[in-house]
Amino acid sequence: MRVSEVMTRDVRVASPQQSIQDAARMLAELDAGALPVGEGDRLVGMVTDRDIAVRGVAQGKGPETPVRDVMSSGTKYCFEDDDTDAVARNMGEQRIRRLPVVNRDKRLVGVVSLGDLTTRREEAAGETLARVSEPGGPHSQRAGRA
Repeated sequence: MRVSEVMTRDVRVASPQQSIQDAARMLAELDAGALPVGEGDRLVGMVTDRDIAVRGVAQGKGPETPVRDVMSSGTKYCFEDDDTDAVARNMGEQRIRRLPVVNRDKRLVGVVSLGDLTTRREEAAGETLARVSEPGGPHSQRAGRA
């Protein structure tokens, strides 16, 4: 099965210049935990509710702080024609709960999450969740991280 068959296509995108308050409002409206960050038609990062809390508020940054100051850059992504099993394994290895999905021109076309994978393959999603939930790893939000 391909990612394009399970991904969420209707994705809102934050800009790096938007305030973290605007991004938090978007997250609340969407009842989501993460937003892709785009500049023009290119993916430049992801911002999560945790980024806003840990890299923003906890470090004394105000609501007008630009998203670029708290977002994760160097964002991992997958292609819309990738196999869902391979993507699920990769998400587990990278300890990531959601990935932006791009086409072969590297234009954002959606997001795939554990929830999306669960709708089709509960076993793959369960294995991925178990790996994502292991403590520590490359996406630790410890203080002092840039």
